[in-house]
Amino acid sequence: MLQRFLMLWLVLSSGVAYFWPTVVPGMFDPFVNSKAILTPLISLVMFSVGSMLKLQEVQEVGRRWPAVVFGTSVQYACMPLLAYLIGHAFGFDKVTLLGVIMVGCVPGAMASNVLTITSRGNVSYSVALTTLATMLSPIAVPVALWLTLDVRGELKGEFSFWGVSQQLLIQVVLPVLAGFGLRRLSGTFERMAERWGSVVANLVILWIIAAVVGLNRPRLASVLGFRDGGLMFSELKLITALLLINVLGYASGYVSGWLAGLKDSMRRALTLEVGMQNCGLGTTLVLQLFPAEEYAAAAIPTAAYTFGCVFTATFLANYWSAKPVADEPPASRDAAYSL
Repeated sequence: MLQRFLMLWLVLSSGVAYFWPTVVPGMFDPFVNSKAILTPLISLVMFSVGSMLKLQEVQEVGRRWPAVVFGTSVQYACMPLLAYLIGHAFGFDKVTLLGVIMVGCVPGAMASNVLTITSRGNVSYSVALTTLATMLSPIAVPVALWLTLDVRGELKGEFSFWGVSQQLLIQVVLPVLAGFGLRRLSGTFERMAERWGSVVANLVILWIIAAVVGLNRPRLASVLGFRDGGLMFSELKLITALLLINVLGYASGYVSGWLAGLKDSMRRALTLEVGMQNCGLGTTLVLQLFPAEEYAAAAIPTAAYTFGCVFTATFLANYWSAKPVADEPPASRDAAYSL
């Protein structure tokens, strides 16, 4: 229920966060006051992700390592480049540009694994891609940020390569390993993770996005709000840029898979993996790595991308669900859908 209607829950939770002071003026604001715990919250998400990893899914990375390394390379090459080119082409100010580039540099989202099932894609390949991208994030993300951010110019002294790497190691990789390890050690925990892991992860992501909305209410009113009967030009620019990054990310994944000769089910998985980004993590990284008040609005593009990629990926997955998987016999297809 939660995963199936994720877009609806995103809208509802963010709406509550935005209108909280209006509906209950003067009361404790749980969304604004969540800023101090965003780091442990994202670690909880990643712990939940690790707790849901099956041994055969981890082994899949080794069995299919050429295809998995290829797909992960496509993601970490195409998405930062698209974010950099589109962000500069639209002429965003440095704060908005920071958020747009962060969208492109984070690893893929675990929601892509669920939507790969809907799209009749190769689920084991999708999980392998997400797993490797997450494990490589302490190296790949700071490299991507270093190459795309103006670290020698306006952001000089505010970006630390090793600081980013350390943050990702502590709050992403280690919690995933801890969740996976505990699952292997305890059958009771494994059963709990199977039932509640995705629920916990999605609820926490929803709260993180809602907290960003709460922290940026005045900026959202002027950047993403409706006035004078329609969207302002700056709002349309941001929405258009994020949509372009998303759609071109899908296209990059599909075309790359086609050029590499991947089967149709694997191309579908790669397409969703490349275009969908872990922007809950991106949102937290922006607030952690650039804590100055002037950079707070950089979390808006990452939060907005969460809405956009869930919507477009759901549409794409539903479209593919009605189309047979090419170049694979029925028996292969059945195997591709099983975890």
